[in-house]
Amino acid sequence: MTPLTYFTLVIGLGIAAQWLAWRSKLPSILLLLFFGFGLGHFSGVTIDSYLAAGNVDVLLSAVGLCVAVILFEGGLTLKFSDLKESGTPVLRLCTLGAVLSFFLTYLASRHILGYDWRVAALLGAILVVTGPTVIAPLLRHINPSRKIGNVVKWEGIVIDPIGAILAVLVYQVAIAGNVEAAKNEIFTALGLTLLIGVVFALILAKVIELMLKHHLIPDYLHSVFLLAVTAVAFAASNAVQAESGLLTCTVLGIALANQKSVSVKHILEFKENLRVLIISVLFIILSGRVVLGELLEALPKGLGLLAILVLIVRPLSVFGSNLFSNKVTFKEQVFLSMMAPRGIVAAAVTAIFALEFEHAVDDGILSAEIGESMHQMVPIVFIVIVGTVAIYGLLSAPLARKLGLASKNPRGILFAGAPKWSLLAASALMKDGHDVLLLDTNYDNIAQAKLLGLPAHRANILSDYVEEEIEFTGLGQLVATTPNDEVNSLAGHHFIHIFGRKNIWQIAPKDDKDHHQTAVSKHTRGRICFESRPQLDDLDAFVDAGAQIKSTTVSEQFTINDFHQMYGEHAIILFLVTPETGLEVAYSEMREPATGTTIYAIIPPQEVSVNREV
Repeated sequence: MTPLTYFTLVIGLGIAAQWLAWRSKLPSILLLLFFGFGLGHFSGVTIDSYLAAGNVDVLLSAVGLCVAVILFEGGLTLKFSDLKESGTPVLRLCTLGAVLSFFLTYLASRHILGYDWRVAALLGAILVVTGPTVIAPLLRHINPSRKIGNVVKWEGIVIDPIGAILAVLVYQVAIAGNVEAAKNEIFTALGLTLLIGVVFALILAKVIELMLKHHLIPDYLHSVFLLAVTAVAFAASNAVQAESGLLTCTVLGIALANQKSVSVKHILEFKENLRVLIISVLFIILSGRVVLGELLEALPKGLGLLAILVLIVRPLSVFGSNLFSNKVTFKEQVFLSMMAPRGIVAAAVTAIFALEFEHAVDDGILSAEIGESMHQMVPIVFIVIVGTVAIYGLLSAPLARKLGLASKNPRGILFAGAPKWSLLAASALMKDGHDVLLLDTNYDNIAQAKLLGLPAHRANILSDYVEEEIEFTGLGQLVATTPNDEVNSLAGHHFIHIFGRKNIWQIAPKDDKDHHQTAVSKHTRGRICFESRPQLDDLDAFVDAGAQIKSTTVSEQFTINDFHQMYGEHAIILFLVTPETGLEVAYSEMREPATGTTIYAIIPPQEVSVNREV
């Protein structure tokens, strides 16, 4: 197989796995690992086939750089405003929780699996991490409450560099022979890591902020410039102190995300796309390097360690770190106990330190027995990654719903704007158990909504307040229905990363039926909602004249044709509820509603007098 063919397969299989995961609702990392292992096993070709003999350092350097980019992108998603409710549990999990996880994993590896204390300690340090590569896709799938989602997201990103630093300190002790002998090296390594990782990152973030603020970087270079800076920061940090680069890149991302001078959302969008590609390629390549024979040999110990991590280490770490704390409820702690999948950072750090230990064995510093144990660590960590992703990925979503921390298939409607028609529609939907939320800057509209018992906030849909402070649990679709067509389009664009383009709708703009559309270009608009594409004035005029919202279930006895005959041609279908997909927004090109579909329609007053109650 030529290198071109191999790398084409890597990219193709990686994106295919991502697509299949989206279609099947399975964790993408799980499919990526199986695809990569299958490629390496059945083709007999791995990335090592194209590297010079023994030159694995090139691969590990590339992997480290990619992980740094992922952590930088993760840092860009962390806002200090998220910590108002979740700050204490995040701090406890990343300190006390990390210490408990380290010691419990060490004890299990040392006394149950029988590893040398050096190997057991390194394994404990590596498996402290969880990882944004796995956490982010799972959170999208679970859609938990804002508070618990922030806890998991912050822990998953912040804990990664902590685990890498801990692995460096363990390596220093392992090489020296004991803690006392390595005391100076430990303090030096820890001090340099914190100095480089925090101070250097903050200075660099301030320089970048000033450059962006004063337009010293052209717009088209923003994303690639930050990518280059991340690479340089990672390499420079590691050159001064090993494995400090991950901390530098994480802090750099957090600092840029929380500065107030310039917006970095457009950079975040580029990094999110890059992250998907990097994760896809890395997992395919790294899992392809795992040999089946080594995997089978390590299977008993790997499964034993996996069971200990899931059943003992994680629950004790969560409950132990939050002891005597009232910031997280018992149900939230139960969910956190089932949310610690390992990802690319664990795989990368394992590969790096396995190589370091092999070098120490070759130099006569460590025994050959330790080298053999380290050789087993790569397949063992692979088993842990596959196992934790499978277990947590498959069980965490139903558990979150059972505990009341997430809703099943969130399809509720966020109304951007609260005009008269939306109050009627939201009331009808909420009466039947569907989640709704209305946002408007008009005080009278919000007051009227609250008088009707509807959840509503007086806020600008485009403000940071909405995204950072308002809970979207149960909501899966946006209907922008303000009087301003431009605001509707901007609102749709603003929430694409939360709801996805498929679920972004806006009321028909004023020039919708004109031959020359001059309001907002089509590519910036959301999907035009509702049958016959009514405009806001049309719907509110219906309401002023006495229109009503009626719900009807299509059956063999009462078909969609019967509906139109009964309510007339002016009735407009707004929403549908199907047994397969739940609540949906109706649109002009939709297929004819099938039997069993519930229709929510606005019935003009001239048709109301001839309707029948259903």
